[in-house]
Amino acid sequence: MEHSLIIHAANITTQAAIACIDWVGRGDKNAADGAATDAMRSAFNHVPVSGVVVIGEGEMDEAPMLYIGEQVGSDGYGVDIAVDPLEGTKLCADNAAGAMTTLAIAPRGTLLHAPDMYMDKIAVGAGHADGVIDLDKTPAENVLSVAKSKGVSPKDINVCILDRPRHKDIIDSVRSVGAKITFITDGDVGGVINTVQPDTGIDMYIGRGGAPEGVLAAAALKAVGGQMQGRLFFEDDNDYKRADALGLTDYHQKFNINDMVRSHAIFSATGVTTGTMIQGIVKNAHGFQTQTFIADTMTGNIQYINTHHARKIEALTS
Repeated sequence: MEHSLIIHAANITTQAAIACIDWVGRGDKNAADGAATDAMRSAFNHVPVSGVVVIGEGEMDEAPMLYIGEQVGSDGYGVDIAVDPLEGTKLCADNAAGAMTTLAIAPRGTLLHAPDMYMDKIAVGAGHADGVIDLDKTPAENVLSVAKSKGVSPKDINVCILDRPRHKDIIDSVRSVGAKITFITDGDVGGVINTVQPDTGIDMYIGRGGAPEGVLAAAALKAVGGQMQGRLFFEDDNDYKRADALGLTDYHQKFNINDMVRSHAIFSATGVTTGTMIQGIVKNAHGFQTQTFIADTMTGNIQYINTHHARKIEALTS
């Protein structure tokens, strides 16, 4: 993939974020998601790729655009596309921290086609030996392993967990060794990405969230040498059918980061509301500013792109 795809990826997520401006704090998460999806799909028309959506808004009969299997781009490189046009729809609707637009692009056939179901996940940032985390260990054992790797006390380890009743046992296990917890209310792509940069203060992510979101997060984490494991969690027969349809018949398989992203990838996220890592859209007297986070697994580089848009927000939808 050419380096120019980084610019295209950043533009796609930026346009999706801009489309959400009118919906921040309005209490309508579906309208916000629809606006982001429309803008993201339109932006793909100008990208020189022959892309197939492998992770998107749902099956063709459930989503009008960016559905799984949809072909996007103006022709060119064969790529897999993974999108969450608005990660944290409720966060946007409530004007709460951490809403963002997300995208991953990788060579054709290299992103895990994750079914729309739950996945148990654990992730840690860079700087650790392989195997420092393992889904088959308890959360407490993983905390102790990461603390040993960092040369610190378990009390110095900060674990990001999605605030859900289903995570009570995880929370209890983490706290049993004295570790700290940072709760998030929504958006576990952002939760995993929090481990990427040391200045977030978050060392690990543990919890059960969407499997498609796991692949998106893995693309960002891989760029910096982080580690991640995921395992599909089956709730009913429909989940087994979803996995079977994608050829995922080893129901107990642990997917590591290289199983989820089997080649190089570009990940882009643009802030809608300010979170721990990405600044949301900021209005000023002359227009507004966006911030985009870019991770490139080919180079291992992370970039922040701050863009000033010299136009009034009110004019965008007129």
